[in-house]
Amino acid sequence: MNPYEQLKKIIAESKSIVVFTGAGISVPSGIPDFRSARGIYSKEYGSYSPEEIISHHFFMQKPELFYEFYGEKMVYPEAKPNLAHLYFAQLPNVSAVVTQNIDGLHQDAGSTKVYELHGSVLRNYCMKCHKFYGIQDINTKKPCYCTCGGRIKPDVVLYEEPLDSHVVSQAIDAICKADTMIVVGTSLVVYPAASYLGYFRGKHLILINKSSTSYDSAAELVFNEDIIEVIKKIK
Repeated sequence: MNPYEQLKKIIAESKSIVVFTGAGISVPSGIPDFRSARGIYSKEYGSYSPEEIISHHFFMQKPELFYEFYGEKMVYPEAKPNLAHLYFAQLPNVSAVVTQNIDGLHQDAGSTKVYELHGSVLRNYCMKCHKFYGIQDINTKKPCYCTCGGRIKPDVVLYEEPLDSHVVSQAIDAICKADTMIVVGTSLVVYPAASYLGYFRGKHLILINKSSTSYDSAAELVFNEDIIEVIKKIK
């Protein structure tokens, strides 16, 4: 049995699948990843690195420069779910999607239980009164302020900020209960998110990523290729 037929069989026979995704699953939708040769982190912007720009202290101290980068490089309101998002959304035995992405494409595709470890660009809130603002309510390329005078912040986890403990708890619980875990489009170098694979106690660990990862040796199947090509071969 070739690996694609094996993967198709595993998916069909699994009772509870958790899909763990990173930036690579959204690249076919026109959203760049972070660490490839053409990714967001592949060059510096002026005297600042991307990691510094999307940090909490930079957001607080240099909001104009933060939003200039954020609006141009991290917000893609016209992006649509691709074949991979749609495929996992229609699988009845996917119990949850745990994602490092902030683009909302899993929900757009129809996935209902999505744990967004790093938040979402689609949500914003006032840091003073906590009023909610949708992406359509603000200008994502410049600082915006609430009617109360407070600064509006994207509901994304910046460097130096902790992950939402409730989201993390739910994600880990789903991983612990899954019999199959499919990891898609992530190099598994961002912590603590990558460490959550350590909670998986199920039978089948599948890794689909263009480059190898430090977890490849622990996986039953590894596909170092584009997720869209894998989906086309197992549909």
